[in-house]
Amino acid sequence: MNNLLELLRSRRSVAPHNLEGPGPGPAELEDLLTIAARVPDHGRLVPWRFLVIAGEARHRVGEVIAAAVSADEPNATPERLATERNRLARAPLVVAVVSRARPHPKIPEWEQVMSAGAVCMNLVVAANAMGYGTAWLSEWICFDRRILDRLGLEPAETMAGFIHIGRPTERPADRARPVLADIVTHL
Repeated sequence: MNNLLELLRSRRSVAPHNLEGPGPGPAELEDLLTIAARVPDHGRLVPWRFLVIAGEARHRVGEVIAAAVSADEPNATPERLATERNRLARAPLVVAVVSRARPHPKIPEWEQVMSAGAVCMNLVVAANAMGYGTAWLSEWICFDRRILDRLGLEPAETMAGFIHIGRPTERPADRARPVLADIVTHL
């Protein structure tokens, strides 16, 4: 357990442009997704699902993203469009976690959304434990319905985040963390 505790104490996000290949192979990916899916899920609703974006798919989705920017910003520079085309190609693997929260007579939607968040965190921690770097990002593309529709999300589905996974090219510096005295109340 000490290795797990040390991993949790030192975990850091790695910017996607600092992630390189190779990414997880098929067996590792299956293991990662299996671990990610082991989260609290009241009622066994499975209120989330995965979109695996690897290889050429990263560029195909990038074209969808660039098209949305181009539609909104007709004067977007070639550099801006290139950035958007490359948004999901910065890391060798991106796993999008889709939240499928829906009305239920006993299980509130917010609880289902938190389960999707737990999936994201399990995926991050599992990938880190395998030696990969990760970045859990939401960015604007999580909220643009045109993009979500093109990715095959149902109208009631939302995006919990894009988990970028790869080999870190450098260890990121730690950032300031909250002071426990500022965020903990003992009752």
